[in-house]
Amino acid sequence: MAAEKKEAYAARLVSYLEEYDSAFLVHADNVGSKQFQGIRAALRPGSLIAMGKNTQMKRAIRAYCEDHPDSVWSGLADQLVSNVGICFTKDPLADVKDEIMKHKVGAPARSGAIAPVDVMIPAGNTGMDPSQTTFFQVLDIPTKINKGMVEILNDVNLITTGEKVTSSQATILAKLNIRPFSYGLDIIQVFDNGSVYDPKVLSLTDDDMEEIITGGIANIAAASLELGYPTVAAVPHAIINGYKNLVAIVFETEYSFEAAAALKANL
Repeated sequence: MAAEKKEAYAARLVSYLEEYDSAFLVHADNVGSKQFQGIRAALRPGSLIAMGKNTQMKRAIRAYCEDHPDSVWSGLADQLVSNVGICFTKDPLADVKDEIMKHKVGAPARSGAIAPVDVMIPAGNTGMDPSQTTFFQVLDIPTKINKGMVEILNDVNLITTGEKVTSSQATILAKLNIRPFSYGLDIIQVFDNGSVYDPKVLSLTDDDMEEIITGGIANIAAASLELGYPTVAAVPHAIINGYKNLVAIVFETEYSFEAAAALKANL
């Protein structure tokens, strides 16, 4: 029975590889079953999420790619590390990414967890009575008693991204009713018709692209001028620089030409 289930799973995964050309590799740590159901439902009908044991998924994908050497899924198996899944999709990638990111659930900071973001405690009245000051003193959080309540004097960076949450930090955040973390599917990579890239690319706007292209053209022009190697990007700058040189000659000699005559007369 176990062998039959494995074969059925492999066949189903292969059918996805044949049907779809695009997918997201997603990390699924700290995602509860109910939350997962909500994500799956939100992504239907254009997308689906395949989860399973990495060894089974790798075996099926590699076997498929061996039979289809030109497959767009070449290299996907090597990326299946840790608790990951594959979100296959036929919908616009940017739309699917946005939908996945919507389904983040707030969570408290638990002792021993690795902080995915910085955690700040804002200055102000905590609503806690003076008997609670010990918790703040343990964490070196400056406080004072104001109108019978503990007040934090300054914003405090309690936890830095990547640090392990201590029991004291978890306790104080719980007392302040701060749920600093949010969990959901984290997109690791995008597979798009054989191309593999970072999901941040999907967030680029037209203005971002224009800035990147303009910066690239400026770099090409600068390199061309420095090396004396002509390129289309450097031509306008070369013409302007040539004109400046001719004007400088006009100012220092009796020689003149029409484009510089008025300028020389004004000076």
